[in-house]
Amino acid sequence: MINRRTFSKAVGLGVGAVAASVGATGTPAAFAASSSTASSASDGPGHPGLVVPAVAPGTHTGFGALKQVRAGVLDIGYAEAGPEHGPVVICLHGWPYDIHSFADVAPLLADAGYRVIVPYLRGHGTTAFLSPATARNAQQSAIALDILALMDALRIRRAVLAGFDWGSRTADILAALWPERVKALVSVSGYLITDVQAQRNPLPPKAEHTWWYQYYFATERGRRAMEERRSRHDLCRLVWDEVSPTWDFDDATFERTAAAFENPDYAAIVIHNYRWRLGLADGERCYDRYETLLAARPTIGVPTITLDPALDPFLASTDGTGYRRFFTGAYEHRVLPGVGHNAPQEAPTAFAQAVLDADRL
Repeated sequence: MINRRTFSKAVGLGVGAVAASVGATGTPAAFAASSSTASSASDGPGHPGLVVPAVAPGTHTGFGALKQVRAGVLDIGYAEAGPEHGPVVICLHGWPYDIHSFADVAPLLADAGYRVIVPYLRGHGTTAFLSPATARNAQQSAIALDILALMDALRIRRAVLAGFDWGSRTADILAALWPERVKALVSVSGYLITDVQAQRNPLPPKAEHTWWYQYYFATERGRRAMEERRSRHDLCRLVWDEVSPTWDFDDATFERTAAAFENPDYAAIVIHNYRWRLGLADGERCYDRYETLLAARPTIGVPTITLDPALDPFLASTDGTGYRRFFTGAYEHRVLPGVGHNAPQEAPTAFAQAVLDADRL
């Protein structure tokens, strides 16, 4: 088990202040934004005309002391920034990443007046299961219910949800099944709710090649790689290099995140997630009702901005047309030029701006 006191020191420095530019109008010209059914920037309850100041990726290296809260089956570790009574944004990371994907995003949103919550997903960092008897299950509805339980534990009625990879999927599910709890949504790569039945069908060979680790994890050899510290470390580093081809991160940046992979449940959670998606591992009966709803491909009606990183190898295209039909409310689609899979850490200014803009759609 990770020692939370020493881990809090390892995750880096405190959140620094970034001056917000209040009173400007519009969004930065550098954004490659494609609008569809978008409302005026002055409409809605968000921050009319607020432009996020540009910040270089890596300006902030971490957070202050982490917090813990018992929520559902977990003791969830999370970082928090911004005013206690500000409107809430919950930022959700993916794999193989952690809360550091939002190290630059969080202070930008905090300085815009938001209370920012950045939790470790199950199996990551200081998030721990309350009981050794609980199944180390990482099916999509279980992770979504973790975040719902976190909101309940922190008495958060509604929040803007923003995520990528596993985080996008989790945010999409909450927006689809519990729209009353989601004020707005920022989803990198769009609609990522898993259709397990469709996952049984082969993809074009190039796409299958990109997903090599998913099939590796379907083997016992892949499971052992996740359990062995050095193999796990090097595999995750390889994924970072492959899916973010232009991101010039240093070793220290990766190591700050790699510390989260030392969670004793990490291997079990990662392996189950990818095996479950391919129909190779069972879920739990208690989640069947949610998975039945998700199998019907529910639409999302909350205000949404989708982001497609132009250099993300997992995207067949970046115009958003492949998933546009799933978003039925106020909506914008944006492309992040020169950006790979880890969108919030590679392009924190654009990501934070999308959060502000989604909140006022």
